[in-house]
Amino acid sequence: MITLSHISKSFRVAKRDPGLSGAVRSLFHREYRTVEALRDLSFHIGEGELIGCIGPNGAGKSTAIKIMSGILVPDGGECTICGHVPWRDRKRYVQNLGVVFGQRTQLWWDVPIRDSFELLRDIYRVEQPKYEYNLKRCVEQLELGSLLDTPLRQLSLGQRMRCELAGSLLHSPRLLFLDEPTIGLDAVSKRAVRSFIREINVNEGVTVILTTHDTADLEALTERVLLLGKGQLLYDGALDGLRDEEDSSRTLTVRFPGMQEPVIPEGCVLKEWHEGTGVLKTDAAAVSAAIAKLSAVLPLTDVTVEGSPIDDVIARMYKRMGVRA
Repeated sequence: MITLSHISKSFRVAKRDPGLSGAVRSLFHREYRTVEALRDLSFHIGEGELIGCIGPNGAGKSTAIKIMSGILVPDGGECTICGHVPWRDRKRYVQNLGVVFGQRTQLWWDVPIRDSFELLRDIYRVEQPKYEYNLKRCVEQLELGSLLDTPLRQLSLGQRMRCELAGSLLHSPRLLFLDEPTIGLDAVSKRAVRSFIREINVNEGVTVILTTHDTADLEALTERVLLLGKGQLLYDGALDGLRDEEDSSRTLTVRFPGMQEPVIPEGCVLKEWHEGTGVLKTDAAAVSAAIAKLSAVLPLTDVTVEGSPIDDVIARMYKRMGVRA
């Protein structure tokens, strides 16, 4: 569905010395520096996938999304999505596309949400029965019923983001780009947005590309992640694989009745041991053997295996690969 091949994109950025003198000099002699936003970026995404695109600020995530949206034209390389080149076939291509930018809006600030939705219906030329079905579904699942007659400027951030998500789906796109869709949202709003994204992906087969700094979004929604750094693709694979590649250690917590003598299976390091609970550190490959030995000598009531927090894993990978977090 989506194929990027050797995409590159750079920008010329003006340099200016600080202060009034620097501002005056820049009027007569302006210097520029070149910033490489993307370098030889290639990947393929199949129809119906839900992909997380992650990376530090300046990694090239938003630039890649804008190229795939047809907003930017790359300096080199090829991009084909749904059989279209986004920046060449823009009018036909956008019929397949929904986009939500967390810090931008496609709705109108001073008019009721319902009027914005109807204007989007006319822009995309959505047939009335289809529009009414999509609107009803979005209103019910995102709980927008009480918001439709309220101007956008009077809504909270969480309410606005739910309306933005609904607006991007009124024309039944096959592909949805979400750039920081949960930024600044409270826990309840995040849960509602995540649930809806998962529902349209699983039940309707909408392909979703999610860029985010919120690792809870990744763990709740995605199975495959693309890690970008300095405009390059650093990792493409499963989220669990990212954790295993960077840190294969596991924390094993066991619970048992009463006070038992510490048991340390081979390959484990004892971290804590007190009445009713033991905590050990081991490698992922040794977890099964450790649990088997512990269960053979202890009346276990519960066992928990945890990997390193994904935030820590990603931060370590950034540091190892020399990209700024």
